Amino acid sequence: MSVSRTPENLAVVARNIRFDVTAARDGHWLGGDPVGTAVFNAMSLTFPLGERLFMDAVRAYRHKLSGRLAQQAKDFIAQESIHSREHHNLNGTIDRSRYPVERIEAEIAEQIGLARSAGPMRMLVVTICLEHFTAMLADIFAAHEDLFTKTEKPIRDLWRWHAMEESEHKAVAYDVFLVATKEWSGLRRWFRRSLALLLITFFFSRNISRWASWLLEADGYSPNGAKKAVREFLWRKPALFGSGRKIWLSWFKPGFHPWDHENHELMTKWQAEFDLAATN
Repeated sequence: MSVSRTPENLAVVARNIRFDVTAARDGHWLGGDPVGTAVFNAMSLTFPLGERLFMDAVRAYRHKLSGRLAQQAKDFIAQESIHSREHHNLNGTIDRSRYPVERIEAEIAEQIGLARSAGPMRMLVVTICLEHFTAMLADIFAAHEDLFTKTEKPIRDLWRWHAMEESEHKAVAYDVFLVATKEWSGLRRWFRRSLALLLITFFFSRNISRWASWLLEADGYSPNGAKKAVREFLWRKPALFGSGRKIWLSWFKPGFHPWDHENHELMTKWQAEFDLAATN
């Protein structure tokens, strides 16, 4: 049976920080790169509705929680609420008269609606799978920090802060899943989450690619040129998704737990920085 291996001394802290993202209105905020900007904007557009799904998925099982996990679930919900707010603000800088934002948001809402329609367990399974992706953000950011060297500091800090907090709370929804499925056999739990991650990986990567391509087409790329550029960025160079293969694969190990990948040292410096920012 899978058991929680969340560090005993780990604190999930909701840092209520507001980021001035007005510089993103100038266009290609990722150092002038239209491709990278399109990819990160496509991801950002998923966060407001996606993170509300995560909050509701955990909230649905709070009556089963106690002690430290109950507090972590409360703090997880608080963190995700602030993430949703800040990405809503970033998304508001995208020129809707130029880019197909409403079309993308409509597809996101449709897919979130499908997850919700299947009930709380489907919502929770979707949440733990997508949290596995967002938990990679800190490592991916550290590996590709050079992408942000020409990005305005408040926008760069928003993504670093989000990556750090996603890593900080990466096991909360999973630990809730362990409690919610404590009557399941280990095989049933492994099969359910493994099949779910395979499906979600296919649809998530396909959707981000498609939505980023639509944004690039609005910048004048041909449909084929946009798809090729996004594919290159995600899987070849800088391989934003491809560089997370090892962490992604760890999910399929029997008895997996998110804290099998220990990256607390990576987060320590960022935590101190954003703890200070939250008090100012």
